[in-house]
Amino acid sequence: MADIIVVDDTESKQMIKSILEETPYHYFSIKSAETATKAMQILRQHEPSVLFLDVSLPDEDGIDFGKKVLEMYPHLPVVVLTHLQMFDTVQRCINAGFSGYLLKPVVKSELMSIFSRILAQNAVRNHEHILQRKSSVNDSFETDLANPIETAKKFIQLYFYQSITLKEISNLVYLSPSHFSRMFKEETGYNFVEYLMRYRVDRSKNQLKTTMLPIEVIACHHGFSSATYFSTTFKKLEGVTPSEYRSLFTNLNVQSK
Repeated sequence: MADIIVVDDTESKQMIKSILEETPYHYFSIKSAETATKAMQILRQHEPSVLFLDVSLPDEDGIDFGKKVLEMYPHLPVVVLTHLQMFDTVQRCINAGFSGYLLKPVVKSELMSIFSRILAQNAVRNHEHILQRKSSVNDSFETDLANPIETAKKFIQLYFYQSITLKEISNLVYLSPSHFSRMFKEETGYNFVEYLMRYRVDRSKNQLKTTMLPIEVIACHHGFSSATYFSTTFKKLEGVTPSEYRSLFTNLNVQSK
């Protein structure tokens, strides 16, 4: 999957790539196309995280092409690239539902501002999706009563992002909380809460390493009630705070270049 598709000349791709290489977003991969036709072929194969496009493409009006793309992928952020600072063009982009408008040559601060805003919007959308899924969790989950601990672990792996209690899990496998607790500790080496917290922390590491999402958002995505609780738990298990962990990983990437 391409994280970014640039529909413009090669110079624009190199411009965006060179800016991102010096930022926390250096891990984004980029594909490019100089025409709307070629871009559509790429889009059908690789749904990106962000689409950049020039308003003046050789085979189609860029804004019209962007509208077609949004019909296919309504939540895809589309950002316009142009040399033209014209009110009519800006208004057309707004009316089309695009996520941003950048003048060439692209300025680093403006590109970073758009990336931060897009990631924040995606985080909110993902959280809303999580909330919608919560109501149907138990209806779709299959319980294996012959293997209650494996069932509990599978439930955690699928629904770690939501509030999970010992009583809820023990009810799921038709055991008393005390009996379930003893079995869980014997089979995993951790009590239920310790196992759940470790799993959530391990899952959070990927977002800490590969995104600049706020700690509060990452905490929410991984089932923690607050950023403070997330940071305290993370440091207890990893020896560093989430922010320190992110900094260590970022520094390693910088040194390796």
